[in-house]
Amino acid sequence: MIGRFAPSPTGPLHLGNLRTALAAYASVGAAGGMFLIRFEDLDMHNANMANAQQQLDDLASLEITADVSPVIQSERFDMYHEAIQRLINAGLTYECFCSRKEILEAAQAPHGGQVMYPGTCRDLSETERAERRAVRQGALRLRANGARETFTDLIHGEVTGDVDDVVLRRNDGVPSYNIAVVVDDALQGVTEVVRGDDLLEVTANQVHLQKLLGYSTPMYAHVPLVVGEDGKRLAKRHGAVTLADLTAQGVSATQVKDMLWASLGQTGDSFSWDAVPREPWVAPLTHGKS
Repeated sequence: MIGRFAPSPTGPLHLGNLRTALAAYASVGAAGGMFLIRFEDLDMHNANMANAQQQLDDLASLEITADVSPVIQSERFDMYHEAIQRLINAGLTYECFCSRKEILEAAQAPHGGQVMYPGTCRDLSETERAERRAVRQGALRLRANGARETFTDLIHGEVTGDVDDVVLRRNDGVPSYNIAVVVDDALQGVTEVVRGDDLLEVTANQVHLQKLLGYSTPMYAHVPLVVGEDGKRLAKRHGAVTLADLTAQGVSATQVKDMLWASLGQTGDSFSWDAVPREPWVAPLTHGKS
């Protein structure tokens, strides 16, 4: 087994990140596999290596370390562009000139789920594309053709989802998260992906890209999120949410690790996915202010 933890180095890891990392690391350890750390720094305005080093230090404080040197996405653009070109050559892409605001206004997200691209630019003529290109540089989208994909999740079971016409390359030329994560997992040989369940509904997109590019689909485990006492996703407003915050309050790294381990339903030294709670975990060291 090869597992990984792939944070964005845009700031310190919070309890939710650390909990997911611990689950990923423990699962790999239980199988005697290899654990990888990858920095997903496509947000180059906010990501930096100082944050990456702080994240490595925090993980090491919880005895979570990688078996090889971390991979950095911003150093691998050639690999992503090559995969995108394969999709272009297969006729599976199109330019999109919509702004985010225009997409949100035109799209509908049933039941509050993933906002699906409404197809505004999907079937433009070459003349129409040229007119729009003169006004705004286009992004590149996948032509999903209404596909649906099914995958297996260790927590959620069999999951089926609609495939969106996801962005593959932004209008500034930067590869998107969806293509980068698919290429990286494949080229690194990742066989188990553990991450927060806020990414569950976009996983069908990635499974579809894996199939189009001839990659294997890993096993997934989408861990329920950590929330504050107000039931909202953990954030700074909840108080002590990072390892540094907790250290300042006199909580040791060992105590944090033990707390996270227990929150994952684990006892002793062995790890079991069967014991992981299926509901969000309310972090006890928060004050619940909104």
